[in-house]
Amino acid sequence: MLNKFRKIFEPFFNKLGVLVAKAGLPPFFWSSFGLTMAFLSGLLYSSIFFKDGFYGGVFLLISGFADVLDGSVARVKGLVSSRGAFIDSTFDRLGELLVYIGILIGGFSDAVLVLMALSFSLLVSYARARGESLGINLSGTGIGERAERILVLSIVSILGYVNYGVIVVLILALITFLQRVILIVRKL
Repeated sequence: MLNKFRKIFEPFFNKLGVLVAKAGLPPFFWSSFGLTMAFLSGLLYSSIFFKDGFYGGVFLLISGFADVLDGSVARVKGLVSSRGAFIDSTFDRLGELLVYIGILIGGFSDAVLVLMALSFSLLVSYARARGESLGINLSGTGIGERAERILVLSIVSILGYVNYGVIVVLILALITFLQRVILIVRKL
């Protein structure tokens, strides 16, 4: 859904990419920074330090923003590569896993709901990867891509309703997964 707005915001992110690229930090730094923020988000959700959905949501939002920066910096610096895309995608999945583990450990939501939200989130990514390996472009397909899921979970967490965020993510991920499966099957 947010992919449809990406064209509108692309000039802003390109300018931001130019500005951030001047710092000299490579795209890998921003991917690693995003993963680190997701890890910290998971720790904050988990109650290892203290149980806090607010800060878990804040760090998740920062993680999502870093994910935008790595691609912007790569495009600006001419460093877009298959290796970078693979690392970015892998770090994104690992970050999702860490956040949901934190939510589970922290007891913010029922374990079954957390597992289902995580599973369908990963299946959304799997469907895209598998579909694209078969020559079907799935970018922008579905109502709940990663950006939407991060925004929903982080904002609802900041508002103090982590459980509802997990439920909404589960619904968005399930619908998106089904949308992608149907599209792939139709195109094959």
